[in-house]
Amino acid sequence: MEIACPHCLAINRVPAERLHDGPVCGACKASLLPAAPIELTPANLDTVLAHTDLPLLIDFWAPWCGPCRAMAPMFAEAAIALHGRAILAKIDTEAHPELAGRFAIRSIPTLALFKAGKEIAREAGARPAADIVRWLEQHL
Repeated sequence: MEIACPHCLAINRVPAERLHDGPVCGACKASLLPAAPIELTPANLDTVLAHTDLPLLIDFWAPWCGPCRAMAPMFAEAAIALHGRAILAKIDTEAHPELAGRFAIRSIPTLALFKAGKEIAREAGARPAADIVRWLEQHL
């Protein structure tokens, strides 16, 4: 499987059977599959989308949004539950409004699921970790 490092943008190949072994980037040695959401920005988003074979679930949020802040620990919990099966990421729409516009984000929090660089599902509103996991699994 191909996985782009969100830190240095190196493209890594990881055998599917080794996804649960804590793979690290060959270039910068950062964890490729942390059990926590990664931060996406304009600098790393396109590389991660284009060169990551695992499903990518993005939480579009903002620091001033109460439901976003309330859902943050649940999203982190879902990242642990989905470790090795999907990559969970966050995009701060206040810091990166161009990304919110690019993906036509109309309300936050919004979850968008990507597979092979294409958006395959979207859901707005805060939800508990179990619902996030269930929602992602039903779309794969």
